[in-house]
Amino acid sequence: MSAKTKLILGLVGAAAAGVVVGLLLAPDSGAATRRKISDTASDWTDQLSDLFSSAKDQVDDLRKKGTKAAASASRRAAEVKESYM
Repeated sequence: MSAKTKLILGLVGAAAAGVVVGLLLAPDSGAATRRKISDTASDWTDQLSDLFSSAKDQVDDLRKKGTKAAASASRRAAEVKESYM
């Protein structure tokens, strides 16, 4: 496991521990706490969905640019080849 992966897992673990401690010490009732957790989870889900959608769009754009660049390079190579024949 790389150092970067260990760091990310450590941060996620620390955040989870912080959430658990916060829930145990929360002044709200159980129902209010569960509602807050549900709302927060819903918000995170929406944000992750937007993030993945944006990443997918960016990957598609990069793929299209790469395809165009490869086609352009291929045409240029064919032109250079023709000029020497």
